[in-house]
Amino acid sequence: MANSTMVMEFLLLGSPDGWNMSFLYFMEFLLMYLSTLFGILLIIAVTSADQKLHTPTYFFLRNLSNFDMCFISITVPNDCVKSITINRAISVAGYSTQIFLVIFCACVELLFLSIMAWVHYVICQLLQYPIIMNPQFCVRMTLAILLSGLVYVCRCAHWEHLPAVLLQVQHDPSLLRLSCSDMTSNKVLILVSTVVV
Repeated sequence: MANSTMVMEFLLLGSPDGWNMSFLYFMEFLLMYLSTLFGILLIIAVTSADQKLHTPTYFFLRNLSNFDMCFISITVPNDCVKSITINRAISVAGYSTQIFLVIFCACVELLFLSIMAWVHYVICQLLQYPIIMNPQFCVRMTLAILLSGLVYVCRCAHWEHLPAVLLQVQHDPSLLRLSCSDMTSNKVLILVSTVVV
């Protein structure tokens, strides 16, 4: 009879320094999170309110700021709450969702930064700038970036089972050969998809 354990949730480690330090960490991270959110919302408000800033560069900056806000909101609030509560468990579905959203936001942010660098290059080509940079182009590029991020996350979907496999290996060492046999191809796929992005 094989020893198989189904992983239903993961336990997040708390502060080893006790509850007082956990509360201090909670307050520190909460203040950093709120100040970061305030700064991002300020960027979005200023670039939206001022008509002179309705250019492609600031259009992409607003979108990048929106994804910055999503990126930090995926994990920080949940971790802050779990650091001071008794319940430190996170479900496998919640963990997978966080991983997918973090990968999606990171990929989209990298693509937005690449497009913003390209926009700055096009600005140097003064004759081509009005032809290339129009609102429809900016919207199409944003949609292409979102679709590329989604394709990248779907490509990474088979990696989400890795922690469960590693936990099962601890219970049954014979699974080690099974779980490590495909690691080289995974490493190559990670490298190739990172270079493509």
